[in-house]
Amino acid sequence: MTTTSGPDPSQPSGAAGASPNPMSRVLLVEDEPALAELARLYLERDGHRVDVVGDSDAALAALAPRNHDLVLLDIGLPGSVDGIEVCRRMRAGDDWTPVIFVTARDDEVDRIIGLELGADDYVTKPYSPRELASRVRALLRRQLRAAQSAGEQPRSLSVGALVLEMDTRRGRLHDRPLPLTTTEFDLLAHLMARPGRVYTRGELLTAVWDYPADDPTRTVDVHIAQLRAKLGDDSPIRTVRGVGYSVERS
Repeated sequence: MTTTSGPDPSQPSGAAGASPNPMSRVLLVEDEPALAELARLYLERDGHRVDVVGDSDAALAALAPRNHDLVLLDIGLPGSVDGIEVCRRMRAGDDWTPVIFVTARDDEVDRIIGLELGADDYVTKPYSPRELASRVRALLRRQLRAAQSAGEQPRSLSVGALVLEMDTRRGRLHDRPLPLTTTEFDLLAHLMARPGRVYTRGELLTAVWDYPADDPTRTVDVHIAQLRAKLGDDSPIRTVRGVGYSVERS
């Protein structure tokens, strides 16, 4: 069963924390009713329209029309498949709607990396619903900012055989399409804009994710690992031990 709802006028508007893209549509896939209800309330307070489903089969059905702006996807779901397989099917079907994974175990983060699923972010349980809403807000804000600045950026960035087309937000490697999530594209573009420049994790968190520099999340390392897996031997990303990451000059 799918529950759809919009902002409740009896709830606070969220003021400065309001969504940067009013009435964005979020699909919340969570099988714990109390947790789902709390997350829904916080998301609605930010101005989102929220669809709630509790199992993987309902999630796949809700995703079919491709009318959501973002998906919050629990990994451990009842149903015929788990959350990881739901995401895999989305990407296999060329559905690149941003996905934030919700996981109950730290070791599942490593599984996400290894499977190269193309998640845009992740949060671990137990999480603060306020923090979850903040993550959603930041990701949607980055999407909006990228759309607004498309005409102000160089038409393309290139390092070796890797090319990013900034206006269409598509990647190519050896003239072949390179599927990238919203976050993967933004991270790679930020590094490629200044080849040789070394960025700390804190700088990347602020510039790419719009998170505080001291946020303890491992998301930078997760996405660097995902990009290296996709790029293989052609990856220009290097690790500067004790400092951060950079893209080598071609």
